[in-house]
Amino acid sequence: MFRWLGYKGLLKPSFIEGQFRSHTCTHCNGHWILIEDFAAWKERNPTFEFADNISFEAETSDTKKALICPVSGVIMRKFRISSSSDHRIDYSAPVGGIWLDAGEWELLKEEGLAGTLNAVVTQQWQNQIREQSTKQNFSDIYADKFGTDTYAKVKDLREWLNAQPQKADLRAYLMAEDPYSAEK
Repeated sequence: MFRWLGYKGLLKPSFIEGQFRSHTCTHCNGHWILIEDFAAWKERNPTFEFADNISFEAETSDTKKALICPVSGVIMRKFRISSSSDHRIDYSAPVGGIWLDAGEWELLKEEGLAGTLNAVVTQQWQNQIREQSTKQNFSDIYADKFGTDTYAKVKDLREWLNAQPQKADLRAYLMAEDPYSAEK
């Protein structure tokens, strides 16, 4: 057991769902997980799958302020877990540790991400989330601007047009003020 710098509780050795090692805070029930422990467990249990069809009703806390790593004392970075959620987990790069606030493990399972916990803190994962979020933002803007029905039709037309071998000529035809005029 060790005291988490500047916090009320103690970090007590435990296991998440009896599967892999963590430390649980005696005050807030959060979990400190070393990525190497999770990755080693995952390597030994490659076919294990956490239930991802759980129904999770509990309030999940998400610390908005920066947290201090319980091992190194440095400020941890916040990483989004998915493009469909603004929720973030805290990561200590120097130690390779993840802090999960109370309820965040259940949230990861609900999102189907419990088995990929180590991937969430990679740059590739975070880039993918940003890309998905950007696409969704543009989609929302277009749907608001054009209306949902019109936007759906335009998306279908765009998909069809891009699949055509003469798409440049088709675009020129569509964009021409008068496609039957010889004048420019």
